[in-house]
Amino acid sequence: MIAGSGRVKKYQQIAEAIRTGIRDGEFRPGDQLPAETVLAERHQATVPTVRQAKAVLQAEGLIESRHGIGTFVREESRLQRRSRSRYGEARGRSGLLTDSLRHDIVSARSEPAPARIADVMGIELDEAVVVRRRDLYDESDQLQEIGASYLPVEFAAGTYLAEPDVVPKALFLCVEEVTKRRYATATDHWVARPATPDECDRFGIAIGAYVLHVIHVARDEGGDVLEVSESIWPADRVRFIDEYDVPSEPTSLAVKSDV
Repeated sequence: MIAGSGRVKKYQQIAEAIRTGIRDGEFRPGDQLPAETVLAERHQATVPTVRQAKAVLQAEGLIESRHGIGTFVREESRLQRRSRSRYGEARGRSGLLTDSLRHDIVSARSEPAPARIADVMGIELDEAVVVRRRDLYDESDQLQEIGASYLPVEFAAGTYLAEPDVVPKALFLCVEEVTKRRYATATDHWVARPATPDECDRFGIAIGAYVLHVIHVARDEGGDVLEVSESIWPADRVRFIDEYDVPSEPTSLAVKSDV
């Protein structure tokens, strides 16, 4: 029984049974799970309840749905994002920030800023920004990330940053090259949400599956925005690792953490 739940829900029981099956070797990496109707009959449940259980296991990264084929126990490890070390590591090498994936530049042009981007950039809704949209694929040509970078038109318009080509090095290095300003601070805004129907189709994930959506705001030493980027991943394919020093003395912050 789950602490504080009073009673374990049916979908949680099914998820735990499959979880145990994976742990005990009944279902091995790469194995296809039984059909939803078979699992429903086995656990005396409805198909929607089985789908709830599968959604839990997908979010945990234990299983994956392959569009039009079925559900399988995951074989590969999750992609890792170490936000705090990304810039420093990229300064010491050539290539893109995410150089393990293939970058397809969908478009690069001036567009009105959507509300979520205008808000963090501190500009008017629908004010023009240069938008570089990209899709990132793994070695098997599976889409792993949908992303975009939003750049102020005052420095990006009319430069190679507004061309629909893969840039020759990490984008932040290109922005520094064009602006002669350095990235100094960055803030990540994370949210987990249900995938849209289009995202489900493009990622090949089940309806009801979750994605992780980050809006990353990078500023120069004067506090001006140099770039806002956003990235979307299926929640069961990524792992975020945040390593930091723990203060030994009391600290005071303007905004405290709620969780």
